[in-house]
Amino acid sequence: MTIHIEGLVAIAIFYMLILVVGIWAAWKNKHSGETEGTDRSETIMVGGRDIGLFVGGFTMTATWVGGGYINGTAEYVYLPGFGLAWAQAPFGYALSLVVGGLFFAKPMRSRGYVTMLDPFQQIYGKRMGGLLFIPALMGEIFWSAAILSALGATLSVIVDINIKMSVVLSALIAIFYTLVGGLYSVAYTDVVQLFCIFIGLWISVPFALTNPAVADITVTAVKEVYQAPWRGSISSGDTWVWIDNFCLLMLGGIPWQVYFQRVLSASSATYAQVLSFLAAFGCLVMAVPSVLIGAIGASTDWNQTSYGAISPKDKDQADMILPIVLQHLCPPFVSFFGLGAVSAAVMSSADSSILSASSMFARNIYQMAFRQSASDREIVWVMRITIFVFGGLATVMALVTGTVYGLWYLSSDLVYVIIFPQLLSVLFIKGTNTYGSVAAYLFGMVLRIGGGEPYLHLPPFIYYPGWTLEQRVDHLTGAIEEVVVQRFPFKTMSMLASFLGNVGVSYLAKYLFESGKLSHKYDFLDAVVSKDSAEIMDKTTLVARGNNIGLSEMGPVKPRLSVTLAAAFTRRDTLPTEMVEEEEESSPDSSHHDGE
Repeated sequence: MTIHIEGLVAIAIFYMLILVVGIWAAWKNKHSGETEGTDRSETIMVGGRDIGLFVGGFTMTATWVGGGYINGTAEYVYLPGFGLAWAQAPFGYALSLVVGGLFFAKPMRSRGYVTMLDPFQQIYGKRMGGLLFIPALMGEIFWSAAILSALGATLSVIVDINIKMSVVLSALIAIFYTLVGGLYSVAYTDVVQLFCIFIGLWISVPFALTNPAVADITVTAVKEVYQAPWRGSISSGDTWVWIDNFCLLMLGGIPWQVYFQRVLSASSATYAQVLSFLAAFGCLVMAVPSVLIGAIGASTDWNQTSYGAISPKDKDQADMILPIVLQHLCPPFVSFFGLGAVSAAVMSSADSSILSASSMFARNIYQMAFRQSASDREIVWVMRITIFVFGGLATVMALVTGTVYGLWYLSSDLVYVIIFPQLLSVLFIKGTNTYGSVAAYLFGMVLRIGGGEPYLHLPPFIYYPGWTLEQRVDHLTGAIEEVVVQRFPFKTMSMLASFLGNVGVSYLAKYLFESGKLSHKYDFLDAVVSKDSAEIMDKTTLVARGNNIGLSEMGPVKPRLSVTLAAAFTRRDTLPTEMVEEEEESSPDSSHHDGE
C-alpha cells in the first residue's frame, strides 16, 4: 500500500482549518444569549436566534451540499441508462428549499419553536412526539452514514489509505467541534467548507476536461462514443417512478431538523424565508461541477488513463466516479485539492445531522417526556453525550453501506411518508388530534415498508400495480440477484394516504366523542375530551387569545424566562408588547421574583 504524502498533507491542512474555525466560533460566541436570559442548551440548538443572512445562507446551503450530494449527482450523470435526466437531487432539493421557504419557514419561526418536533408535541402530546422522533432520527443517521461512506471511498481512491481509518478520523473531528460550539461552530465551519468545495471542484474541472483521454462532452451528451449519452432519458415505463422520486426529494426534503434548525436560528421569520431561497440558488450552483465531472467520466476512454481498460461502471465503482476522475484525469496537486473539497463537503453535512439528532433527543425526548424538571446544565450534558452516541452510530453504519445515492433516497423515504404529512396537518389543518396522528403513522409506515427496499434486500409484501422482476448482476462476483421493482409511485401514495388518514381519523374521533356516540372515558389518549375541557385548557393555553394551541403535557419553565407555559415553546420577542406586559402584571410570582 502506497501512502501519498502530499495527499495526506492537503487533507491535514483542510481538517486543521475547519477545526480551528470551529473552535474559534465556539469561543467567540460562548456568552451568546446570556444577556437575554436564553438557556445555554437553547443557544447550542438554535444559536441564540441571531444567525444573519451571510452565515445563515452559507450554512443552509452547505447542509444540503454534502458528500452524498456531490458524489451522488456525479454518479447518476455518469451511469449509462440514467444520466442527467435521473440526477434529480440538485433540482429536487432546490425546490424543496423554495417550498419550505414559501410555506413552512414563517409559521415555524414566528411561533418561536426550538426543534421541528415541538409543534407535534404541542398538538399531539409527548408520546406521539417520541414516536415521530424515530423516523426523524433514522433519517439523520442514514444521511450522516451515507456522506461518511462517500468520504471513505473518496479518500481511499486518491490517497490509498484505509477506508475505516479515514471515516473514523473525519467523524471524530466533526463530533469534536460540534461538541464544543453547537450550532455556532457548525454554521461558521459551513462557510469555510462551502468555499473549499466550490474552489476545489472548479479547479479540477478544467484539467479533467482538457485531458487527451476525454472526448468533447457536448458530443457525448447526445451521441454514444464510449458509452450511452450522459444526457440520459426517461422511458415511458419509468415516468411514474421518476415523478415519485422527484416528489420524495422536493417534499421529503422539508421535514428535516437540519433544515428547521437553520430556519429557527434566523433572527426573524422573514430572514428564515430569505435563507431558504438563498440556499436553493446555492444548491443549484454547487451541483454544476458535479454534473460536469459525471459527464467527463462518461466521455473518457479509460484505456488511455492510469485507471485501466475496464471502466468504473464495469468494476461496480460508478459511485466513486468523482474521486476517480480527480485522480486519473487531473495532476496530483489538483486531485488532492479536490479531495480536500470532498472531505469538507462531508463534514459540513455530518456535523449538522449529528447536532440535529441530539437536539431533538435532548429537548423532545429527555426533557419533555422523561425529565421535565431537568436543569439547563443537565440538558447540555445530555446533548454532549448524544452527539457522541449518534456520531458513533453514523460512523458504524458508514463502514457497512452500499451505494451512496441509495442510502440517500432511503433516508428521505420514512421522513417523507411519515413526518411530512403530519407536519402539514399540524401547521395548516385545524382540528387534527393524536388519534389521527397514530393512524397516519401506521398507514404511512405499512404502505412504505410494504413496497420493499432493494438496497436493504427487504422483499415487498405489497405488490403495487405495474411491478416487475429484474435480474441484477454483480460485475465482480458474477452473482445474479432477482429484485422486485415497483413502477407505481407508491411512496407518494403512502404519503397521501398518511395525510388523509390523519385528517379522516382525527375528525371521526372528534365527532364520536363530542356527539356522545363514544363515552368520554374511552378517550384514553386525552386527545379530544380533555383537550377541550376548560380546566385543562386554562393550564395549557399558549400565546394568543384568538389562536390557541393546546399543549397537553409540559415541564415547568424557569421564572426568569416566563411564568406561564407559553415560554416553553414561544420566545418572548415574538409576543405582542401588550401581552408581555399583561403577563407580567398578572403573574403571582413576578413580585417575588423582582424582590430577589
